[in-house]
Amino acid sequence: MQPSLNRHVLVLLILSTGALVSPGRAGAETYLFAQQQDPILEASLLPAEPVVTTSPSTFRAIELELGLTYPPPKQDAEEQGSEATLGPEAPESLADVPPLSPSSPMAEALPPLHAGGPAYEVPDRPEVHAFVERFQTGYRRAAVERWLARAGRYVDMIRDVLRQRGLPEELFCTAMIESGFDPVAVSRAGAKGLWQFMAPTARKYGLRVDRWADERLDPEKSTHAAARYLKDLHAAYGSWPLAHAAYNGGDVRILRAIRAVKSTNFWDLTRGRHLAEETKNFVAAIQAAILIVREPERYGFSVTPDTPVRYETIRVAPGTRLDRLATEANIETAELKTLNTELRMGQTPPGEPYALKVPVGGADKVRVAIERDEARKMLASRRPATLAGVRTAPDGVHVVKAQDTVGGIAKRYGVSVAEIRRWNRLSEEARIRPGDRLRIAMVSPGTREEGQGGFR
Repeated sequence: MQPSLNRHVLVLLILSTGALVSPGRAGAETYLFAQQQDPILEASLLPAEPVVTTSPSTFRAIELELGLTYPPPKQDAEEQGSEATLGPEAPESLADVPPLSPSSPMAEALPPLHAGGPAYEVPDRPEVHAFVERFQTGYRRAAVERWLARAGRYVDMIRDVLRQRGLPEELFCTAMIESGFDPVAVSRAGAKGLWQFMAPTARKYGLRVDRWADERLDPEKSTHAAARYLKDLHAAYGSWPLAHAAYNGGDVRILRAIRAVKSTNFWDLTRGRHLAEETKNFVAAIQAAILIVREPERYGFSVTPDTPVRYETIRVAPGTRLDRLATEANIETAELKTLNTELRMGQTPPGEPYALKVPVGGADKVRVAIERDEARKMLASRRPATLAGVRTAPDGVHVVKAQDTVGGIAKRYGVSVAEIRRWNRLSEEARIRPGDRLRIAMVSPGTREEGQGGFR
């Protein structure tokens, strides 16, 4: 082996060490297992996450250095609907299971997989069967039933994204194990969302993570990012077990394990201490989940899936406050915020219009509210301003009525008591009486500060 190649691989490992963070552990419900001291599901280490995915050429160089002579992966394997392999052939797969009964609620939520696309082959391994058994047992069964029920909310969207990228639809089980299909799951390591991204990898794959928005919590955007990430990992490692191992454990650990064992077969790497127990269990758990979702009733699961999440999108101004927009558009504030959990400040980010998710039928309501708000701004701009940056109240004055107080009038117009007294030269001892005409000025809603929009 040429010394330059050895140095290249060594430099790759050194540069990667310490800079990598974890895509995360499963969400809170997996921690429930750990709290109950389940040795199979309890995580042993917080793994490292690849910020820069190993390229196929680098991986091939490592194979050559180790003297591995497995055939290279076929070009365009994913487009041809077949899975390329870098190592020995996987053990013989389990027999195909019969389709679900057409009357099954799960059959409606999980229609036949990989119609015309690549399939994820699950090997007949004792580690996989161990997870299938555990998922059917005791408190774990209740957790899996919650996962299967919540799957109904997102599985159609996830599978559409996977199909678009030529990936096996069974990869949606990655989100099942990572988060239990909880879009706001947060791990102790700081991983978030359906796919448990850490912030560096999320940003690498196009997700916005800053003070205004955390798109790891956006189910659809994070699914597109996860699909790209998984596809890159598969291109680098040539098999889905290795891709999932790298997703959980990071490039560095997987590369070190391959060098130590001199094999690119995932199950060879699981022998000994080359991989963290969490990574070994992660891959086996995903494959067990695939078997269960293919035929849940065979394994004793009869679940009515949740209704799919449906929404429309409409572009709104930067800095639009969700609570005010919901009020103006007659939309439930809680529902609007739930659909847009990625918005951390309760408003759309500054800088540019934002594609806001609204309930089905809500786009027209929002459009009308925006047009009404714009009409108010236009009308206000035509009135003479009494002060810089302000506009007058209707006719520039407020006629005092019985029971009116200065404080009540100030609250009505959104100004302070001191401003009303200053504009009308009222001392603190002065009293107002019915019929008095008070000069009132309000800050124009057309005058925006950075990060604020029409609904603020």
